[in-house]
Amino acid sequence: MNVYDSIMQGLNEAVDFSRGNCKSARVHKISVAPVPQFGADDVKSIRHDLGMTQVVFASVMGVSTKTVEAWEQGVNVPNGPSCRLLGFYRASPASAKQLVREA
Repeated sequence: MNVYDSIMQGLNEAVDFSRGNCKSARVHKISVAPVPQFGADDVKSIRHDLGMTQVVFASVMGVSTKTVEAWEQGVNVPNGPSCRLLGFYRASPASAKQLVREA
């Protein structure tokens, strides 16, 4: 079955199910871990564990060096996507290190 046919089959099954024409449907339940929170010491620890300067770490995170400085001094705290990335990098430092290549 090609991709188009597979998508159409799934959509038709969903429509039938919503109309009550189908007694069962495949259901996939997922759960997403809550976004972790990080303080100044956490950010600094993760950066040190990765062996990165603030400049390199800021580039990897997609933020300015001033932002990393503010996080590490406790002036600001990371939020949203930055916290999710920090969580990934804490769990798998190799993933962050793959983003950095020597010139």
